[in-house]
Amino acid sequence: MDSVPLAVLLALLFFLIICSAFFSGSETALMALNRYRLRHLVAQNNPAALRTQALLNRPDRLLAVILLGNNVVNILATVLATVIALRFWGESGLALGTGLLTIVVLLFAEVAPKTLAAIKPERVALPASWLLTLLLFISYPFVRLINGFSNSLLRLFGVNTTDASGAQLSREEVKTFLNDTGGHQIQADQLEMLLRILDMNSVVVDDVMVPRPELDLLDLDDGWEELREQIITSPYSRLPVCRGGIDNLLGIVSCRRVIPLLGDDEADSKLIEAHLQPAEFVPEGTTLTNQLLNFRQNRSRLVMVVNEYGDPIGLVTLEDVMAEIVGELSDKQALLPGVVHSQDDNSFLVRASVTVRELNRQMDWSLPEEGAKTLNGQILDYLEEIPATGMSIRLGGYPVEIIKTEDNAVVMVRIRPDRKIEDVDEAP
Repeated sequence: MDSVPLAVLLALLFFLIICSAFFSGSETALMALNRYRLRHLVAQNNPAALRTQALLNRPDRLLAVILLGNNVVNILATVLATVIALRFWGESGLALGTGLLTIVVLLFAEVAPKTLAAIKPERVALPASWLLTLLLFISYPFVRLINGFSNSLLRLFGVNTTDASGAQLSREEVKTFLNDTGGHQIQADQLEMLLRILDMNSVVVDDVMVPRPELDLLDLDDGWEELREQIITSPYSRLPVCRGGIDNLLGIVSCRRVIPLLGDDEADSKLIEAHLQPAEFVPEGTTLTNQLLNFRQNRSRLVMVVNEYGDPIGLVTLEDVMAEIVGELSDKQALLPGVVHSQDDNSFLVRASVTVRELNRQMDWSLPEEGAKTLNGQILDYLEEIPATGMSIRLGGYPVEIIKTEDNAVVMVRIRPDRKIEDVDEAP
């Protein structure tokens, strides 16, 4: 070493610090790399991405070659720094040389490159993959030896080094990922639709169906003129047909097919019977994902929802399912026409037959959705009795006043969302 010029030693030390910065930055960049962006590049057969993916497939080997290289260059840098310090200051300068090297390595070979790699992982990791692949090939015997000892040590503690289950994302984690990163690349309405699709498997047909009491039915026991007027004025393209009530369901009729025939003076209820189509049924509790697949497979647009006894309890259309993806077509400011009525005192009169889920979605409220589907059901479940007019309760923190009851049900309530109390225990 004494015969080596000082300038050469300084140049070698500078080179070793650069190598140390390379290994430190590469490690951080490869660990911080967006795996989904990398998979996209791999699908496009990007050479650098393919090399990077191959390295990340065996993280034990990758870390071994990085740490091996980093330790070798740091040890060599320490030796050179010692020699240089002896040349400049003699033995009394060893402590000073060690201190200076520590500061230089910390700033230029650790903090700065790792910060850069964390901010721009793709720009660092992809170019670095070429040199790391070459170093892995050259040092493979040493890497294999290091991996053998380290993996054996991990297995003693019950760690499976080939287990990659932690890389799988749950549905909630995917939603978090989309919320955190999707907003920069995906429009807000598209992001909302993606999140709705992820939720479809947790939503069942009971949540979106038109419940039995609100079904628009053609009862053939009614007079022909009443049936005719009902078909002409109905906002729906298909209607269930029954005789004497929904429990005696005969089928489904397409209004568009029968309307042109209603002008015939001899037309009667037999016209409807002649154009009946068989009704399709689906059990309650069917997820919207499965029902959407059923609609596609059967090329249908309407099904009847039945309970465990086979009794019809509601109706679901393809439009109801699609509304869960694209959102309601009506303007939220319309306040659910005929259901929610805004009052001057900032309260809302609400028909209790509305489903809580629909009310929450349209009004941005957070009434409890567990248990009964309708607002009336939630109130009855909470009180365990038919309430009297004028009674007030808190449902999910919202003050709810009973305005009208009829028979065995709550018909109308007043809700004051401006007086909601958070984290109350009264709600079911």
